[in-house]
Amino acid sequence: MAKIAFIGIGIMGGPMAGHLARAGHELTVYNRSRNKAEKWVTDNGGRLADNPADAAKGAQIVITCVGNDDDLRAVTMGRDGAFGTMQKGALFIDHTTVSARIARQLSVEAEGRGIHVVDAPVSGGQAGAENGKLSIMCGGSAEAFAAAEIIMSVYAARIVHVGRTGAGQTTKMCNQIAIAGVLEGLSEALRFAQASRLDVDKVYEAISGGAAQSWQMDNRWATMAKDEFDFGFAVDWMRKDLGLAIEEARTNGAALPVASLVDQLYAEVQAAGGGRKDTSSLVSRLPKNRP
Repeated sequence: MAKIAFIGIGIMGGPMAGHLARAGHELTVYNRSRNKAEKWVTDNGGRLADNPADAAKGAQIVITCVGNDDDLRAVTMGRDGAFGTMQKGALFIDHTTVSARIARQLSVEAEGRGIHVVDAPVSGGQAGAENGKLSIMCGGSAEAFAAAEIIMSVYAARIVHVGRTGAGQTTKMCNQIAIAGVLEGLSEALRFAQASRLDVDKVYEAISGGAAQSWQMDNRWATMAKDEFDFGFAVDWMRKDLGLAIEEARTNGAALPVASLVDQLYAEVQAAGGGRKDTSSLVSRLPKNRP
């Protein structure tokens, strides 16, 4: 069993760290909102750290799951950052969805300290974290990935080593680009069915077994039809992720016309007060037309 520091005990990080604790690993946790970390320790055991450096001291593995580039930079290289106390040969796994640029920066910084790094953003949402069924896309050296895979298998159903440092983050961008297009198509199909006075349950039954089938259709069609949008992954977070993809596309030359359009459609949902609703709320900006 390993000594693990887990930094970021939120909607995703809390359940992931819980799986590690139940697997028998020795955990020290830190969270910016201390009350969340205190509750986690009460529920799961382990030690509560005062800051990331305190959490990382003596740890064989440090795992982060925070908010954005600035948060990640602060908990790793900032004052009281984890890199300041991590021992040579330790493993750093980052589950935050951030830019590929900072993933590469952290790798360079860590290499100079003798720390192994894996950028490992996740897909599967809150339910995937709670059920230990996340999909994880990883960037880093083969050696670092081999060490990280053993740990991540505790809370993941699929783990893929995509390539060098930063590849995990750019693969997560591919994931979000694909989801954005699917959700807009699903939203338009649902509203079209409603405008045509079709039984939407029957429509789902008819089309979900063919080429139109998707995870989003299977899990969100019925709730979208009922205007229910409380399923974890918020519009605010999706806009952050699409923004990362659009920024990266400016560097690699990729064209993202649909993703850019859907990003602006999500901006309309935000403007209407829907920033904390889940991503299927994209349908809410389309009127329920009746012939």
